[in-house]
Amino acid sequence: MRTAKTIPYGRQSVDDDDVEAVVAALRGEYLTTGPSVERFEKGLATVTGAKHVSVLNSGTAALHAAYFAAGLGPGKKLITSPLTFAATANAALYLGAEVVFADIDPATGCLDPKSVAALLDERVRVVTAVDYAGHPCDYAALRVLQSRFDFTLIADACHSLGATQAGRPVGTLADASCFSFHPVKPITTGEGGAVATDDGDFAARVARFRTHGIERNPVEQAERGGWFYAMRDLGFNYRLCDLQCALGASQLRKLSRFTSRRREIADAYHAGLTGLGLTLPSVRPGAESAWHLYVVRVAEAALRRVFYEQLHAAGLGVQVHYIPVYWHPYYEQLGYRRGLCPEAEEFYGRAVSLPIFPEMGDADVANVIERVRRVRIGQQPTRSAA
Repeated sequence: MRTAKTIPYGRQSVDDDDVEAVVAALRGEYLTTGPSVERFEKGLATVTGAKHVSVLNSGTAALHAAYFAAGLGPGKKLITSPLTFAATANAALYLGAEVVFADIDPATGCLDPKSVAALLDERVRVVTAVDYAGHPCDYAALRVLQSRFDFTLIADACHSLGATQAGRPVGTLADASCFSFHPVKPITTGEGGAVATDDGDFAARVARFRTHGIERNPVEQAERGGWFYAMRDLGFNYRLCDLQCALGASQLRKLSRFTSRRREIADAYHAGLTGLGLTLPSVRPGAESAWHLYVVRVAEAALRRVFYEQLHAAGLGVQVHYIPVYWHPYYEQLGYRRGLCPEAEEFYGRAVSLPIFPEMGDADVANVIERVRRVRIGQQPTRSAA
């Protein structure tokens, strides 16, 4: 029987300040392409340390725009992790590129540079490192590979806003970093995304791509008239409106508090879930995770489904992140086969994401620990992995 209170694996944290910010935008002169957009972009630039930030209407749009700006297209390859949401790879297919999956480091769930190195060739245009669960990838090792092959290093940082590596914030570790503002992410705009980079030309291509490929050049306007604009690329309508940016700017002011709370919850889980036969998440020395997810792993894949179902029955809205991308039917019909990335597949087969979000109180955290500890993890009947 399900308990009275179900604790989801993640949810947004929205308060009266956020509501007031959106109401103020509604009462303002602009509902889109107005001042809230620039304010949010400037705030993100400050937090990430990047020189340029362009906001878009989803994390998927951010990836699509970044891949376009990097020159990805037919005849080119993207290398990325299969332990991610499908959008990381899909956005390359939108541009006609080939997707190549590299394996993960089982300690962190992040892309393994050694696996990437074995796959590099002259057709690789982009390597996208996924900051799994909020843990920054080993960008230093990927930069070493970049010195041997000419590719653009992109961070799928949709989990990791607020994380750091060697004291540097995510947003400065790759050539470009893509963020998501979906409700369960570190901050939310409802739906939304951003691309952060220090490269001005790259940023200009992203900004143009999100607005139908249209550019308004002041020199051309002076010559032809203030109304003049030119469509230079086949872009998309990927703009983020002022209402969403007002919410995002308000949320951004709380990012440090949100991240601190997630770290407190992770510490409590580390202490409370030791000794249960679970593999708990680890953090590489020098890294500070944003703890978007707290992923535990059961001892063997045959135990995972019953563990998941028992936790749901106990009122925990646990989830699994992620089905390897190339296991999906669409990728199977493209010729991808299981067994391609053994570490990612083994990780997926044992993984369960526990609740973690800033509005969890201490009683909620203790409740999760108690409910997990009540599940007899090593004594479930054997069942096949999903």
